[in-house]
Amino acid sequence: MQAFFPQASRLIYGCMGLGGGWNDIPANDGDVKQAHEIIEKVLELGINVFDHADIYTFGKAETVFGKVLKQSPALKDKMILQSKCGIRFEDDLGPKRYDFSANWITHSVEGILSRLNIEKLDVLLLHRPDPLMELEEVANTLTTLQKEGKISHVGVSNMHGHQIAYLQSALPTPIVANQLEMSLAFRDWLEDGVTTNSIANRNSGYAPGTVEHCLTNKVQLQAWGSLGQGRYTGANAQTPEETATAALVAQLAGEYETTPEAIVLAWLMRHPANVQPVLGSTNVSRIEACEKANRVQLTREHWYLLLERARGLEMP
Repeated sequence: MQAFFPQASRLIYGCMGLGGGWNDIPANDGDVKQAHEIIEKVLELGINVFDHADIYTFGKAETVFGKVLKQSPALKDKMILQSKCGIRFEDDLGPKRYDFSANWITHSVEGILSRLNIEKLDVLLLHRPDPLMELEEVANTLTTLQKEGKISHVGVSNMHGHQIAYLQSALPTPIVANQLEMSLAFRDWLEDGVTTNSIANRNSGYAPGTVEHCLTNKVQLQAWGSLGQGRYTGANAQTPEETATAALVAQLAGEYETTPEAIVLAWLMRHPANVQPVLGSTNVSRIEACEKANRVQLTREHWYLLLERARGLEMP
């Protein structure tokens, strides 16, 4: 992202919780007010990348965000906006499915632009890999959307390196981002390299080399689930490893004079991949606690100590 948006913040605000919930109750003025307050606070904290998806709260997240932009058009100039498409929930036509057809991608982008009240989306991410993807159809559709001025850049989400390379082979412009689940709790992306040439690696289902592919090809890694569902920062620990890790996180928060959330995110941000964590909370206090990660640089020893506690065993 930095190569295309030098002004992009290291943290991303994820808008999945906006709009009043995952239900069929229409968003109300209170939902718009909440979104407005969060947007203002997030920008005040220096976070200027906002992450959407056409399915978030069944479209209501983008709708309330768009109403905020209509109320305060100047906010748009301070933002980098991205959204995702490709997931279709169960409906009269069929079960939950992924759809990278030309018609659906085009339909989705037009809906995103309408709900967000904008003319061009900075980045469109393909949400989850569609096994029925027709390469040339997808590439032609994305290229047309770029030529029409509806999207600036293309990204992906939940794709491994081979899938990204395959899609890139037909695109004339670079894939700029890949959003994956990455956290101290979900470490498969890291274990892939750490456990090479071991039984543990052979038993892993993680596609090898994904992180390295993204680094080599300047595909920005974005991390969803970056706080690991809060299991180290106040949520109920489920295992002895989680209890021990949460205790260490609290200890380090004291040593670094910061928050537990900042320690967990700083662990992720310490990796040379320059990962952009996505924050999904609608709690302003927690967003503020997370933002402090920008000012934490963990030592190598503390980074490995956190990894060891989370793994529940020492390094191979």
